[in-house]
Amino acid sequence: MKSSLPKVMHPLAGRPMVSHLLDTVSSLKPDRMVVVVGPDMELVSRTVAPNPTVLQADRLGTGHAVAQAKAALGEFDGDVLVLYGDTPLITAETLERMLAERRGPRDPAVVVLGQRENPLCNSGVMAISGQRLWSLIERLDNKNSKGEYYLTDIVALARADGATCSHVEGDPTELLGVNSRTELAVAESLVQARLREAAMDGGATLIDPATVWLSWDTAIGKDVVVWPHVVFGPGVRVGDTVEIKGFCHFEGCTIESGATVGPFARLRPGAEIGEGAHIGNFVEIKKASVEAGAKVNHLTYIGDARIGAGANVGAGTITCNYDGFNKSFTDIGKGAFIGSNSSLVAPVKIGDGAVIGAGSVITKEVTAGALAVARGSQMELKGWAERFRAQHAKKKD
Repeated sequence: MKSSLPKVMHPLAGRPMVSHLLDTVSSLKPDRMVVVVGPDMELVSRTVAPNPTVLQADRLGTGHAVAQAKAALGEFDGDVLVLYGDTPLITAETLERMLAERRGPRDPAVVVLGQRENPLCNSGVMAISGQRLWSLIERLDNKNSKGEYYLTDIVALARADGATCSHVEGDPTELLGVNSRTELAVAESLVQARLREAAMDGGATLIDPATVWLSWDTAIGKDVVVWPHVVFGPGVRVGDTVEIKGFCHFEGCTIESGATVGPFARLRPGAEIGEGAHIGNFVEIKKASVEAGAKVNHLTYIGDARIGAGANVGAGTITCNYDGFNKSFTDIGKGAFIGSNSSLVAPVKIGDGAVIGAGSVITKEVTAGALAVARGSQMELKGWAERFRAQHAKKKD
């Protein structure tokens, strides 16, 4: 990967590859999961916690890696699945088929997940009888060109013992191993295809699915319409009947039912958009709630704030929430009207139903139902413009 980040920590749909795999395995409700890590992989250990990790200090092959897990598995004699952190696209359905084959009447010692080629290609993913696993692992040797202990060699060892071995065929897309940035991009495209299909199967309309990018935990309700070129970062929940117009970017936010967002809107972590609210073009919202029916329609920044139900925030308005050291809160009451190009200098409170005149800089509390105007007085010098132009024209001559 040519990266300081461990390979299995590279993200797909907003979370590490290894987390995708562990989540899939978790759905099978295993008795335990053990993760084999290399040296200096504390980040991986923290990510997979509370699952235990064991160290493979020397990288001597896949069979050697499995051997490191023996102490962590103890006397466990059930079925053992061996999977790879850089092969994150395998599905629970495929693993269930492998386990069903392992527990079938033939009682195979080893079930291999294969890919149909000529001959069948062994992916290295296996379901193994725990009663036979360690005797097979202990007999592996490294008499090969790389001097490594290969897990795949246990098939021949089991057959030599007279045991049955079997295989299950898998979809090649599930068996993609990620060993480069190019393969990471291919894996991302496959994950996105799955996520888009799940969103549409759940009742959402994606106008141009290929241009919508989802995160692993994106939750989209029914009758949602998503227009092209929308990015859902991690931690986004969208209620029913929401319309999301094009070129929006979301992360760590909630959009309640019936709201309309975009185009060109950005919702940052902590943004909470209420039922039926309107968020328009070139609006950025961070750590703020926009309550039911409120409107923030264009060219506006709202941060560390509450916009009350039914309030209307005019174009060009900003909440001045940061003084260079601290973040402060702006509270806008229900039904308030904020005129265009206003600056609300936090901490400040605008009462219910209050009106802020356009172009105002508000630094003090405005009581409910009041009109507040804070801007310089307009001054007019009659004939000044004509004299100004004439003076500069004379200089040119």
